[in-house]
Amino acid sequence: MILSRGKNDSASSRHLPNSNASKSAPPSLEEFIMKRDYTGAKVFLEFTLDSEDQDKQIVIEQWLAFCYFHLGDYQQALDQYQHIQQLEPGLDDLILNKAVCMFYLGMYEDAQNLIEQIPNTALKLRLMFHLAHKFNNEEEVMNLLEKLQLQVEDQLSVASMHYLRAHYQESVDIYKRLLLDNKDYTAINVYLALCFYKMDYYDMAQEVLDVYLTKYADSTIAINLKACNRFRLFSGRVAEQEIKNISDNGTFGADLIRHNLVVFRNGEGALQVFPTLLNIIPEARLNLAIYYLKNGEVQEAHSLLKEMQPTIPHEYILKGVVHASLGQQLKSQEHIKTAQQNLHLVGSSTTECDTIPGRQAMASAFFLYGQFEEVLVYMNSIRSYFVNDDIFNYNFAQAKCATGCYKEAEELLTQINDIEMKNQHTYCMILAKCHIHSGCPELAWNIFITRDSSSEAFLLLQMIANECYKCGEFWVAAKAFDMLEKLDPSPENWEGKRGACAGVLYGLVTKSEKSRPHNGIADVIGLLRDSSNPQAESMIKVIRKNANLLK
Repeated sequence: MILSRGKNDSASSRHLPNSNASKSAPPSLEEFIMKRDYTGAKVFLEFTLDSEDQDKQIVIEQWLAFCYFHLGDYQQALDQYQHIQQLEPGLDDLILNKAVCMFYLGMYEDAQNLIEQIPNTALKLRLMFHLAHKFNNEEEVMNLLEKLQLQVEDQLSVASMHYLRAHYQESVDIYKRLLLDNKDYTAINVYLALCFYKMDYYDMAQEVLDVYLTKYADSTIAINLKACNRFRLFSGRVAEQEIKNISDNGTFGADLIRHNLVVFRNGEGALQVFPTLLNIIPEARLNLAIYYLKNGEVQEAHSLLKEMQPTIPHEYILKGVVHASLGQQLKSQEHIKTAQQNLHLVGSSTTECDTIPGRQAMASAFFLYGQFEEVLVYMNSIRSYFVNDDIFNYNFAQAKCATGCYKEAEELLTQINDIEMKNQHTYCMILAKCHIHSGCPELAWNIFITRDSSSEAFLLLQMIANECYKCGEFWVAAKAFDMLEKLDPSPENWEGKRGACAGVLYGLVTKSEKSRPHNGIADVIGLLRDSSNPQAESMIKVIRKNANLLK
């Protein structure tokens, strides 16, 4: 990940040397470097920079560039190396160091052109390996992979490539092997923790991360990862507390901290922060698209991801969700098909099929295919992880309803607490249908009478009328068709009302347990009187003539 381009202070520089130690002897450059206090080392070097000895000055400037690089100020490091090149053009590794700075600044083509003129070294091969990945040159990646050796630096590059391609288990295997042979390389624990985090093993991630934090409690990257673990395990508020100290100060990784704070705060400040980080932090583009989706700005989310070629599972998932949303909005089968392909690809992947996101993706794909029995298979397998998740319960209820499990769907829908979700037309339609098929048609009627007058309310009324008729709940069907006839006195609505009234009368004669009018035949006659259809009067006469049978 490319970190901050800004000029920042290292976290360790906030811890001043012990006053007694200061009195006994001033710290040396080596002591600053060993403590990872690169700001302190930079100040030390700047103080000694005015040397008349040019050779000594060049060495000092090389160390200054080293400090800028480790502070994440890659532009200043590059400028420093360019200045050194003017003083001593033939210095070893100078061009390669410039190319590394360019890589971290996202200047991939410049870095590639620069290193073509220098002989191969282990560092050059590693840089070429990562540049090939950035250029999506798969053939070159594989060629260079064969040239990398078993030395630690080369194996770390291989592991990082696996990580970038979401092959987290392969990365874990390499890191574990390296740690076994190099127990003093404590930082590998951070890389291992990152893999566990990506695999959703948050407790394991924290366990190995603590090994590093015990030794380097002020590490910005480690503290940030700990905060991300807290975000996944608890909440954004808990996560924010973890990085409060480093977010209040200019530190290495400041861009990363700014990005994550927006995520922890549920998107607060997204439009101010994410757009400025699109070419610095890869996740910024994805999270900005998610923000647009959550706020109903589907076209903006699609525009943001249109040119992105997914390479890892969550990119495929997000692109699938965006296309599904756009397909529903535009009634476009082309977008729906693209969504199905992206989601199915993740769900059927051997690396993702048994993960929670993988099963969610497969359930979503089958949902779009309309194969709801398959949806339930996948959603049932992960239900225990989403017991109180309103979105999961909403989707689960829709699948249950589509497969005729109305009582279970009704229970899931009534568990939802999100007010905005409960006011949605689709939610009301599904809940009303579930009430009807669960033997509670009056509850469905109550949903209608609490809705505003609109075209959506008209559709809800039609659904209640037809579903109640099909279920033999004729009294509520009669009331619904009566309302429909008043709004639209068409032959179809009259026929529905007439049939429902006949059904009510039949229920009264047979003592049916279905919903019955409170005042018996008087309520039925009242509905028929409101009709302008001439057949209504004939029905009333027949009802009165046979009133004794209907009591």
